[in-house]
Amino acid sequence: MNKFQSKNSVTMFLIVLSVCGLLLTSFAWAAVDNTLYADLLQRYVKDGVVDYRGFKNYEAQLDRYLEILAQVDPQTLSRDERFAFYVNAYNAWTIKLILSRYPDLRSIKDLGGFLQSPWKKELARIDGKILTLDDIEHEILRPRFKDPRVHFAVNCASKGCPPLLGEPYTGARLNRQLEGVAKAFINDPQYNRLDDNVLYVSKIFKWFAADFSNDIVGFIRRYADEAMKTEFEKRSSDLKVKYLDYDWSLNGY
Repeated sequence: MNKFQSKNSVTMFLIVLSVCGLLLTSFAWAAVDNTLYADLLQRYVKDGVVDYRGFKNYEAQLDRYLEILAQVDPQTLSRDERFAFYVNAYNAWTIKLILSRYPDLRSIKDLGGFLQSPWKKELARIDGKILTLDDIEHEILRPRFKDPRVHFAVNCASKGCPPLLGEPYTGARLNRQLEGVAKAFINDPQYNRLDDNVLYVSKIFKWFAADFSNDIVGFIRRYADEAMKTEFEKRSSDLKVKYLDYDWSLNGY
């Protein structure tokens, strides 16, 4: 091989490396910067109780985070990161909705009207569109990801709702976070409990029974801790299921 051929070979090799690098870059998944939101959650969410006054004082920071979400192209995210993105968007925009009238409200339902529920208000700027909270939950999260644990991750700003997690959801930790909130909710007697031969459960299981494959008892047994499993063993297999009243009062101070 002469010098000319050797030089051409090196040049071609460098070109191939460059092209491969571009391809790898194009297929790399993007990530969402949740730093601002993480800071707010850490400061103003304690054991699921939301300090809306604190959020109100730092509403500008929440607005900056919502603007970050508005600039995200969900299609550049991996599946888990996309799932986490929409959960965070739902929860952050719910907080923003509450702040629109805080402290002059006792429930998120106070933000609705005769012809429109608060979940049908167009408010969330995502992917170049203006979405409602219902759009995020019922048109995106539930049908696209088909994971019943989403019901323990999205938060409707109410005491009857599974508590708001004090950190953002992320693709890297998504399964661990979903498992954690599911187990915490299932084993909290405020939401689900056994009494004699009756299993009292949250109305979430009634409203979204199909998401739980219409097997509420089976789902709850799957996530039951040892104490609850022991209680199940003491009961007969023909448990009756009854639904607890849902507390729509604000999940804050």
